[in-house]
Amino acid sequence: MSHYKSNLRDIEFNLFEVLHADEHLGTGPFASMDRDTARMVLGEVDKFSRESAWATSFAPTDRTPLILDAETGDITVPEELHQALQAFYDAGWHTLPLPTELGGFGAPPSIRWATTELFLGGHATAALWPIGALMAMILNEEGTQGQKDLFAQNMVARCWGGTMVLTEPDAGSDVGAGTTKAVKIEEAGDDDLGSIWHLEGVKRFITSADYQGHENTIHVVLARPEGGEVGTKGLRLFLVPKLHVNADGSLGDRNGIKVTNIERKMGIKGSATCELTMGADAENPCVGYLVGNKDHDGDGIRQMFRVIEYARMMVGTKAMATLSTGYLNALEYAKIRVQGPDLTELTDKHAKKVTIINHPDVRRLLMDQKAHAEGLRALVMFTGWIQDQAQLTEGDPDEHLKWIKREDLMLPMVKGFGSEKAYELLAQSLQVFGGSGFTQDYPIEQYIRDAKIDTLYEGTTAIQSLDLFFRKIARDNGETLLWLVGQIREFADNGPDTILDERKALGQALDDVQSHLGKLIEWTMAAMQGGEHASEIYRTGLQSVGLLHSLSEVVIGWLLLRQSAIAQEKLAGGATGSDVDFYAGKCHAAAWFAHTVLPKVSLRTQLAQHEDAAAMAVPESAF
Repeated sequence: MSHYKSNLRDIEFNLFEVLHADEHLGTGPFASMDRDTARMVLGEVDKFSRESAWATSFAPTDRTPLILDAETGDITVPEELHQALQAFYDAGWHTLPLPTELGGFGAPPSIRWATTELFLGGHATAALWPIGALMAMILNEEGTQGQKDLFAQNMVARCWGGTMVLTEPDAGSDVGAGTTKAVKIEEAGDDDLGSIWHLEGVKRFITSADYQGHENTIHVVLARPEGGEVGTKGLRLFLVPKLHVNADGSLGDRNGIKVTNIERKMGIKGSATCELTMGADAENPCVGYLVGNKDHDGDGIRQMFRVIEYARMMVGTKAMATLSTGYLNALEYAKIRVQGPDLTELTDKHAKKVTIINHPDVRRLLMDQKAHAEGLRALVMFTGWIQDQAQLTEGDPDEHLKWIKREDLMLPMVKGFGSEKAYELLAQSLQVFGGSGFTQDYPIEQYIRDAKIDTLYEGTTAIQSLDLFFRKIARDNGETLLWLVGQIREFADNGPDTILDERKALGQALDDVQSHLGKLIEWTMAAMQGGEHASEIYRTGLQSVGLLHSLSEVVIGWLLLRQSAIAQEKLAGGATGSDVDFYAGKCHAAAWFAHTVLPKVSLRTQLAQHEDAAAMAVPESAF
């Protein structure tokens, strides 16, 4: 039996009953995917993720080491993982996120992220390998025509691998401190492949940098032209193939880039997290092509952020998908595990033993998981819907920009809060199993190990919180946040009377998070005066993660209460069969979140109001 327990019913509820994505399916940029096609795709992906080698390779991939050939830099993955990836490619699922001009399905983002949840839930590690198609999509938008024809098209048609190559050992998250050097060798020629450069340097923590099933791998590398400006603006983006590609598409000799180490990790062990060395052999230089032949300050980091933003959304979706299957595994176990009497009969030695779902604390654990798993799914689906709107408004630059900013605002919450909360609550999934959850008899211990990375890569939670405050709120003068606050305030003030108490809790939490934000703005404005006030920024840094959590919880509370209102309408309208329990569960999850989670926002606001930055005055030697 598969470890993966999906929740297709909730995915479709979000898409079609809450967000009404079917209203724009089959139209405009999504003409190739109507509602029926979307539902068919969702059903097939759900089946593939649960019943094929995709899911059954989950445990073997964790327990069979990757093999690195130190001489060639080639990586061999476990046979079970290899079979899963080949099944994925054979089914054509790598083309699902691609536009039709690249041979893809032309699916809107909301449908893409729904299927991405299923792939990630079934086997997150496997889903980290086939990212060549993503790189092809970015290259198709950013590259020269020659790069599109020779590289992007082959990356899709021939299932080549792809990587995003940013991090360096000494720079870490400080991407602008990277020292990988690029030296221009030749200007762009008639082949339109862009100018040619030689790259030298070492990158670390590079995902999926090599695999025996990929005929070729295209690395997308950030490097600094010799003598270039310091910081991120001086970086440029280069396309670096593992094997040179001839004009006719045939493969040539090895390029001067190879994997020189694989990290030994806590989790996602079947994902090759690599050290990548470029230009170490003077006789075989590392040849790269300038992406889009764009050589102006800021071009490289802007182009790479196209990939980074997709990756951050993916990480948040991965975290949510893992929590969801963790919760559903725990729920199944709680319904069959018999242990102890009902609490009302605790003193009766002859009392009948009950399944543990009847115990109050187990119910507490399960309700917390359910509310958050479904809330995080609502957050991801809402963000996907916003991305749909961005594509639908591409003909109206002003309206399009508004939706892009709304997407930008949501991403730190999807990635930062989603990853933190999923990791925290997976421990509760394990707790339901008791000691059995600590063993490999159940998938929870692997879920936890595989999920921890989500709070770390593509920007740690602190980085996400600073991005939310400084870039997505302050730099925008709060305009986009005001749009979101307006949506929430309207519901809190004028939503259904049947959830009046919950709406009051939402309104109070919204007031509290605005007060929290106000303190951060106050401290930041003071710090801008400099001098003795410069250290006020420390208060902002100490309370920014709290803001990320509180704002995320307010948004999720709103989304869950919207769902509750719809569920109540469905129940009143005569829902039947399994839908009765489904809609009732929606109402209970939203109420739980409103009454047990939203009050925490007030506490964080109080902490922010009393922040004195004392932690910054503690001598290092006193820690």
